[in-house]
Amino acid sequence: MIAVTPSIALADSELDERFLRSPGPGGQNVNKVATAVQLRFDVERSPSLPLPVKRRLVRLAGRRMSNEGVLTIEAHRFRTRERNREDALERLVELIRKAAHQPKLRRKNKPTRASKERRLESKHRRARDKGLRGSPRWED
Repeated sequence: MIAVTPSIALADSELDERFLRSPGPGGQNVNKVATAVQLRFDVERSPSLPLPVKRRLVRLAGRRMSNEGVLTIEAHRFRTRERNREDALERLVELIRKAAHQPKLRRKNKPTRASKERRLESKHRRARDKGLRGSPRWED
C-alpha cells in the first residue's frame, strides 16, 4: 500500500509499470538497458479515490490522461531504473495530493459604498495633483 494522504492509500496492484529505453543520460548502457519507467494508473476504475478527487485529478493531469481514464507518467531523468521508478511514483503521489486538496469556494461580494467613495476621492486627488504639474495656462 502506498499512503498518499491520511484517507487515501493506493494498492500496489492498481499501478502498472513498464520499462523502456530512456532518451536521457545512460552512458554505455543507453542503447542496451531499459531504465525509463512508464507508470500507468487507471483513475476511472480506481476504488481508492473518491469521485471528487478523481474529477480534480483528471483536470490536473491534462494531456497525461488518456481518453480511457488512464494516467501515464514517464520518468527518465536518472540513469538507474530504481531512481526513475521512485521519481515516477513520487510524481504520481504529489499529483494525487494536489487533487485531494479541495479548493476554497470563492464567494462573490460587492465593494461597500464607502470604499467606492474613498477610491473615487483618491482618484480626484491624484488627478488634481497631476494637473498642477503642467505648465501654467495663460488666459487672455
